[in-house]
Amino acid sequence: MTDNTQASALVSIGELARSTGLAVRTIRFYCDEGILESRRSAGGHRMFDADSATERLLLVRRLRAVGLGLGSITDVLHGERSIAEAIAAESARLDIEVRSLAWRRASLRAIEAATPARRAERLALLAAVQDAGTVHDCLIRFWRRILAPIPWSDVDKWVYWNVPEPPADPSVDAVVAYAELAALVADPDMNRTVRQQYWRNRPELIRDCRGLYVDVGDVMADVVPLVAEGVRPRAGGELDRFVNAHASARGERDSPRFREQLLIGATDADHRIHRYWALTGQFFGTRVTVGRAHHWVYAALARSTDRADVPAPRQRSRPRARQRRST
Repeated sequence: MTDNTQASALVSIGELARSTGLAVRTIRFYCDEGILESRRSAGGHRMFDADSATERLLLVRRLRAVGLGLGSITDVLHGERSIAEAIAAESARLDIEVRSLAWRRASLRAIEAATPARRAERLALLAAVQDAGTVHDCLIRFWRRILAPIPWSDVDKWVYWNVPEPPADPSVDAVVAYAELAALVADPDMNRTVRQQYWRNRPELIRDCRGLYVDVGDVMADVVPLVAEGVRPRAGGELDRFVNAHASARGERDSPRFREQLLIGATDADHRIHRYWALTGQFFGTRVTVGRAHHWVYAALARSTDRADVPAPRQRSRPRARQRRST
């Protein structure tokens, strides 16, 4: 040992407890968990390096004070994760927990706000939904089935535009609407009904599902601003391209007969489909969903075949300024 080197001072567990303000049992627990190192004296007592043990316990105490669990703290002390990474992970976990609590609070308030006659019905609706994230996953799985066999990477934008994210701090109305969306997609017959609306009659004859998906998507992109401006369904280029896309996908050509075939077994007027898109619209505001665009094309198709029994889509009235912003 040189003159510039001094032996590290060793202290007992009692001394360490007094200097750090921690209980002896707490320090012993940290030793047992591998958070704090100790050595044994000749008499078998735990002894600690005063400086390093104090520094480590101070860090543990601070990390515990900001809410980190022992697992995360152990990772930091063992060098498996930086303090910044541990803090970021805990922050992300808390975000999820806060959203879950907000959903539960809104659900309880929704049940409380229901009239006595409808309280049992609302309780059943909300009890079937664990949390908002679960509902969102259900909606995505529903559309995966509808749009199959289109590769999922090709429909990311479609999902973003048409599947609402759960609100971080939902209102009573929002939590009820989101839960009702989950109930709709849980209906076994809803999948068949929406597939029939999207792929139309004789889907087994479609040669290129992805090509049809792309072509119809291009049509809908042009229909959206028409719906936003309140233009009533009409014959024209948008409808012709829609019909031609379906005809080409089946190896046929646009004709009055083929247009009639596209209306065979049409489910566009199904009340569940209308309810689904009405609920979705509560989250998107002025955004025109593909559901409303599809119904515009459906009404235009029905009129082109003189199907007077087909109801026209209901248009929302909006102030002129908001119409311009939605295009």
